[in-house]
Amino acid sequence: MEKIINGVTIKVNEEGYLTDFSQWNKSIAEEISKQEGVGELGPKHWEVLNFIQDQYKKSVPLTIRKIGASGVTDIKEFYALFPNGPLKKAAKIAGIPKPVGCI
Repeated sequence: MEKIINGVTIKVNEEGYLTDFSQWNKSIAEEISKQEGVGELGPKHWEVLNFIQDQYKKSVPLTIRKIGASGVTDIKEFYALFPNGPLKKAAKIAGIPKPVGCI
């Protein structure tokens, strides 16, 4: 599937997750964030997104508990930053596949 974000055609799966991480950039992340109801991305959002991408590049499976123990954010703040499904939304905005533990 393809989707156009900010004039750029990107490849996504049926749930809207990027299927080619090399197509991700900050402007695409900003637009996905708005579409997901997260809104404007602040410094803390970027810190969490960078951590998530780093873990993905290292092939480390992501869980909410792991993010809460990362030292980047705690679980309560993670839910505040990415409300209503924080791991799914953060992964989508970060341009990585949906984490295995997410329904």
